[in-house]
This record gives sequence, structure tokens and C-alpha cells, in this order.
Amino acid sequence: MREIILISFLGPDQPHQFTKLMQVLSSHALEILDVGQAVIHNQLTLGIVVSSNDETSTALAMKEILILAHDIGLTVRFKPISPSEYAQWVQEGGRTRYIVTALAPTLTPAHLQAVTQIVSNQGFNIETVTRLSGRQALDNAEGMPTRACVQFGLSGQMLDATAMRAACLRLSNELNVDVAVQEDNAYRRNRRLVCFDMDSTLIEQEVIDELAIEAGVGEQVAEITERAMQGELDFQASFRARVALLKGMDASVLPKIAERLTITEGAERLISTLKALGYRTAILSGGFQYFAEYLQAKLGIDEVHANILDVQDGVVTGEVKGHIVDGARKAHLLTQIAKEMGISLEQAIAVGDGANDLPMLSIAGLGVAFRAKPLVRQNANQAISSVGLDGVLYLLGVHDKDIHRA
Repeated sequence: MREIILISFLGPDQPHQFTKLMQVLSSHALEILDVGQAVIHNQLTLGIVVSSNDETSTALAMKEILILAHDIGLTVRFKPISPSEYAQWVQEGGRTRYIVTALAPTLTPAHLQAVTQIVSNQGFNIETVTRLSGRQALDNAEGMPTRACVQFGLSGQMLDATAMRAACLRLSNELNVDVAVQEDNAYRRNRRLVCFDMDSTLIEQEVIDELAIEAGVGEQVAEITERAMQGELDFQASFRARVALLKGMDASVLPKIAERLTITEGAERLISTLKALGYRTAILSGGFQYFAEYLQAKLGIDEVHANILDVQDGVVTGEVKGHIVDGARKAHLLTQIAKEMGISLEQAIAVGDGANDLPMLSIAGLGVAFRAKPLVRQNANQAISSVGLDGVLYLLGVHDKDIHRA
């Protein structure tokens, strides 16, 4: 009669434990059906599902396991599994699986309780819990920005994706914790392209507002910019209206503005890590090419696409050259770059904050609204507001220990 047994070990982690356990199972020709291990603060949790048709071999193996576990300081438990239970477990392996990522400056039990309550309400079972952020010191003497991230691996069928997304957004607003829900498929593990908006995403400013200040029309332009980013105005019309207000400005102010731009927290670490991991990066901006190229050189971005501010005889004419990079254009450019790379849109990531970013966020396999306006957060697949731009790395499953130090 075929026996199936779950063997669970708990105790201090030591070298060669796993090898010694495998030696016992091997000597009695037991089949391994599943295995999983985690170590937290040098405490081991190990589970092995074994099977055998020979009751004598199974009994002898269990006896040796008990002796070995005692010798190496582990507590061991045996749980028989019926063939029907095992068959059900195998069947569940074909279900769609999900990854839920919780990130915040600090994750508290209240945060994790709220996140897992959302997960439970959707009928999911939590199979794995992994900390992606680095080990946390008890003090932060250097005053560095703090962040914490825990990733949950889920099994089960999502009951209502819309309700789950709404619950995650509500939780983000109430507790300042970002919660991302992704299908755990091959595309998630093989992203190849990341496209960024520039203004208020890679940099903290809206460049056109900075230009307007230099031109003495700051208030008029800022008002139009805000209404456009909220989705209240057509981007192309509002953009032309704002650029027209810059007519007559001396182009010599452009380098001065570029030098005072503030790169968003985490952007340099994000880009350097993406480059180290082999991702292609691009800026798709409704801002201006001059500043996009400045950032390209500073951060090491692979390519940029933005609006070309028309300058004649050292003076801004109040017009732009060529295509205006609006929301539709951004989506077109993302699609074009992906096609040139020979990859699926599912392998692309888009990051932005404004309404004109929604088209590219919606077609990318991973669309991230970063510190975005409410309209954008509600319509994007994922949103990050509580930590810096390098929080995107957690959505890719990257551990802090693997992040490139810029």
C-alpha cells in the first residue's frame, strides 16, 4: 500500500542538516513529492512530503529520521496524507497563482493584518511569506529613508478583482501602505523594458512650470498644468496653450533649470539596478527633449522621447516641433519599443503619475502609478505612494540584497 507522509522539522539551522536528512531518505529509497524550507533568525522550518510502497522501508526511515533529528537538535512531526488529499493538492497546482506585495516606510502588524484580511476575503490561501526589504537595524543613525516590503505568495481563485483593487486603494489611503496584486506568471518573472514618465516621476518638478517661472507666467501655466494632470483638460490643447505663454523667453535659462531639477527619491538606485539586471529603460515624456536628454546622461537611460521646444536665434518661439507626446503617443512609443525588442507588452513596465500616462500604464504588463493623482491611482493596475521610486523593484520580486548600489 502506498504511504504518503508529511515530515515537518523545526529547530536551529545548522550546516549539513538537509544533506543528512536526504541521506536517510535515499538509503530507504523514499520518493520526494514536495519540499520547502525557510530560515528566520537562524531558526529552520522544513517540510518534506515523501512516498513509498514499502511499509517496512517507510518505518525504518521514520525511525532513523527521529534519531537523526534528535542528534541535530530538530523537532520532527509526521503527518500521514491520504491519496485523495494528495490528489486534491496536485489538482490545485494548476490554478492561477498570485503575488501580493505590501510596502511602506515601516510595516506594522496592523498593516499586515489588514492586507491578509483582504487576501482572506478573496478566498486566497497564503502559501509563502517573504521579506524583500533588507534586515532592519534597531536604530537609523544615518537618517536614511526607511522602507519595508513583504511579499505573499497566494493560491486560490480571486473572487472579485475589482473589489480587491478597491480594498487595496482604500487601505493605502487609510494606513499609508501600498498593496500590489499581480498574477504570478512567466511574464512577471521576465520583464525586459521599463518606460518612465519624466516630470513628477523621475524628477520632482514639472519642467514646464519651471520654464514658466523664468518667463514670468508661472501662475497661469501652473493652473493649466494641474488641471491637465487631473484629467480635466485635453493634454494637447493645454500643452500648446502653456508653451505659447513661453514665447520670447531667452533659451539660455534651459541649462540653469536642468541643473536645479531634483531627481526623485530612489530613481538613481532603481535605474542602476535595472541596468545591472539587463532591462532596457526609456523616458516617454510629455515634457521636453532637452531635459529628457539631460536626465538620460545623468541616469544612464537607454532612450528618450519627448517634445522638442522650438528655439530660434536663442529665443523660445512658443511652439513645439514634430509630434506632441501625449497619452496616445506614449502608448504608441511603448508598443513600438517592445516590438523592436521582440518582446510582448506583458514584458513591459510603465511608470507615471498623470492622466496622460494612463494609456501606457494600461497596456503594459505592469503599470505603476507613482505618487499619482487620485484619478490615475484609481485606474492604474498598481500604485506606489508610500516609498521612493525604487519601490518598483519590489514589484519585480527583487530583494534588497540584490539591488545595485549606485
